[in-house]
Amino acid sequence: MGKIKTNKSITKRMRITKNKKMVRRAASQNHFNARATGNETRKKHTTQNVHKRDIKKLMKRLA
Repeated sequence: MGKIKTNKSITKRMRITKNKKMVRRAASQNHFNARATGNETRKKHTTQNVHKRDIKKLMKRLA
């Protein structure tokens, strides 16, 4: 059995920071944003940390 292939869809969505944290884009940015308040829209522009329990699972698919 050979090496596991890297899951390209995850590499496009996640990023590992210098301090070994995994960050992702905020959800729900594509449409229906006219009804959102200004505060909601600004929060969606920032990156969000991936939850600790999911990092181990995602790292396995990135390697």
